[in-house]
Amino acid sequence: MDPYAWSWNPEALTLVPALTVGYVVLARRRAVQPWRVACFVAGMALLLAVTITPLETIALEYLLSVHLLQNVVLAEWAPALVVVAVPPALAATLPRVPAAPALLLWVVNYMVWHLPWIYDAALRHPHTLLHLEHALYFLTGVLLWWPVVHGPHGSGFKAGYLFAAFALASPIGLLLALIPEPVYDFYLDTPEELWGLDPLLDQQIAGVTMALEQALVFSAAFALYFARFLREQDAEGRRADGAEGA
Repeated sequence: MDPYAWSWNPEALTLVPALTVGYVVLARRRAVQPWRVACFVAGMALLLAVTITPLETIALEYLLSVHLLQNVVLAEWAPALVVVAVPPALAATLPRVPAAPALLLWVVNYMVWHLPWIYDAALRHPHTLLHLEHALYFLTGVLLWWPVVHGPHGSGFKAGYLFAAFALASPIGLLLALIPEPVYDFYLDTPEELWGLDPLLDQQIAGVTMALEQALVFSAAFALYFARFLREQDAEGRRADGAEGA
């Protein structure tokens, strides 16, 4: 198999157009800022990038490191962009997503699919179980980000929520980087050793890059909300001082 072959994944070629049509219909009914539209387009582009380009072929046939990059995009990056793309007026009409269950579902889903026997089984059933895995990554990712972007909680709570998400998910990548032997049998029997990476080195790179990828997103989001929290506290302090002075 050519590792650089494009993969015309029916999962992506169905989901992305369906989401796009739905978003266009909603956007025509409501005023949507251009930057939100850009976020949606970026989210769809990421989904296509990891599901129909050679990244999909390499992820599912050759390298764990590329597969974990795909998982991070499906479970974190693309859902975040899609949730940000939803205008607040529309979000207010949808059911509220409780923060604690959303975080729990996302973390448990992430951990379960990375258990070796389940991970290998999904890769050996790419037209059924793997599609379910990817769909659940995206759906629980949307649930994860919804309370952050559209939830009623204050900025301090949201910063703590994001820190908890990173703290709970990051051990997966760190463990993969530290375990001294390959844990996924599927990648022991690849068509060839791509880019000179043996299974153990590939796994170590996968673990480190997964942790770094998660750190990039969650650190940026945490910094945003923590800075907003500090500004809110400062503003409240000034209002309190002004009231006392009056």
